Formats: sequence, structure tokens, C-alpha cells
Amino acid sequence: MAVYTTVSDEALEAFLDKYDLGEARSFKGIAEGVENSNYYLETDRGRFILTLFERRADPADLPYFIQLKQHLDTKGFPCPAPVAARDGAALQTLEGKPALIVTFLDGLSPKRPTAPQCRSLGEGLARMHLALSDFPLTRANALGPSSWPRLWKGRSETAEELQSGLADLINEDLTAIANARPQSRTMPRGTIHADLFPDNAFFLHDTFTGAIDFYFACTDALAYDIAICLNAWAFEDGAEYNYSKGAALIAGYESVRPLEAVERESLALLCRGAALRFFMTRLVDWTETPADALVRPKNPLEYAAKLAFHRKAQNAADYGA
Repeated sequence: MAVYTTVSDEALEAFLDKYDLGEARSFKGIAEGVENSNYYLETDRGRFILTLFERRADPADLPYFIQLKQHLDTKGFPCPAPVAARDGAALQTLEGKPALIVTFLDGLSPKRPTAPQCRSLGEGLARMHLALSDFPLTRANALGPSSWPRLWKGRSETAEELQSGLADLINEDLTAIANARPQSRTMPRGTIHADLFPDNAFFLHDTFTGAIDFYFACTDALAYDIAICLNAWAFEDGAEYNYSKGAALIAGYESVRPLEAVERESLALLCRGAALRFFMTRLVDWTETPADALVRPKNPLEYAAKLAFHRKAQNAADYGA
């Protein structure tokens, strides 16, 4: 989450007139994240999150995201439920941008996840995959391997400025992933979150209570979602891998949905690909985030360090499975 578009008092009042949510009592920007403009909204009817979709959001994809969350809500999986306006449509327009109000989800995002939280997160991720197993819509992964050469083009010098020798290593990663892509197509596929970082997951103490920010959700290998989570949850500061956290996350997932042999064998490759994806988008944000945005771009070198670990890994056992 972040804030790129400022909403005036007049625009907010006119926007809320479309809903049966009463008058605004509190309205403030949320600075975390990097993608869309997000605001905390409290009215005399409750608490909500208002999102304005920004640069990476394709308007054609928005009905997919809305229906996905509606599907999860009907399945009883905890996530923000879209709120329809009086005209029956959840998707509206605010300050010239597509906009959506969703219900507020209780819980706290962990700053330093514990092993028990990692296990509960793994369980929640598997429950989400099962809840979406009959979701009828599909969406290609817009930030999958086919997009990485485009994101990388013209940025090798920036990478080299960040760390000497990094450009050659990234080129090696791109080649390795491209050569292994046919293997990934044999794994179980379905709808994945694709961005389940700690700030997108809520907990009460050590228990997972829900997920937010589904705007990278897509159809891909289910184990790729695990790989994204291992990158986001199981590394300490300085990008040292915590085997206890990784093992707990995988064990939690398998307590709900056991991994197939091909998923275990491919986990190192998937983790390397996931780290490469976030390195690429962080590298783009490092140079293109507007100077007046409330959010600060995250350092790509965090994922360069994680890539160094993944290059040496062979299979799921190297991640604590």
C-alpha cells in the first residue's frame, strides 16, 4: 500500500455520496507498500480501506480482483470484501482513477515474523489455495518470467552501481530461469496471491487472521506462492536464511495441502525466480518512484542477497522441508 494520488475533501464527499456508508469521520493515507494509493476510511457505519489503482494496475484486470475477493469471502476465507455502491457496482472512479472500497480486516502485520507465525501463515496460504480451487476466472502472471527481460533492459548499469558484478549475476539468473521454465509447467497450478508479504497478512498473536492486497493475484504454480512467502518470511536482516522459519512455513502449508514430488524438487528454482521477480520490480521502483510520493522505494539489494542463497540451493530440503 502507498499514496500517490491525493484525494480532496470535496472529491471524497462526492464519492461517498454514491454509497450507503454515512459520513466520513476519519480519512488518512497509508504509506506502506509501493503499488496503489490506499486510505484508511472510517464512517459512522464502520471502518474501510479505499484504494485508488495506479500505474501497474490494468483496468481490465480489476473485475478479476474484485470477483476473487468476493469468492474468498463466500468461502469463509478472511479477506477484505468489496463494498458495492448504490448502483450495485463495487468499482467506481475517484480523482480520475479506478477506486474500490473494501471492508476493514482486524489484526496486526508482524514486523519480525516468528516461527509459529510462519507456520500459521503456511496453513493460511494452503487454505486460500483450496478455497480458490474452484474459482472460475484466470489471469496471466503479468510479472512472470516473460516480463523480466523487459524490466531488466537498460537497468544493468543501475544494478552495477548498487553492487559491483551484480549485472552478470542477474544475467545468469535470467538464463537459468529461462532454461528451466518447461519444468514449472508440470506443477499443480491455480490462483495464487503472488504478494503475500508480512505487511499483507494479519495476525492475532501467532494466529493468521487474514490476507489483504490481492492485486498481483494470478494463475500460476501453487508452489510459486510458497516460494514468494519463503523469500518474504524466512530471511533475517542481512538476508540470512532462517531454517526454523522456513521449515515451519512449509510444514504449516503441508498440514493442509501436501506438496507433490515435482514441487519439492523445483522449490529452489521457484525461490530463485521469486527473488528475481522482486529484485526486478524493486530496481524499477528505485529509479522511477515519484519524489513526492509518501512511500520510499525498497532497496533491491535485499533480494540480490537472497538470490545468492538460492543459487546454491538444490531442492526443498535446503529450505528446511
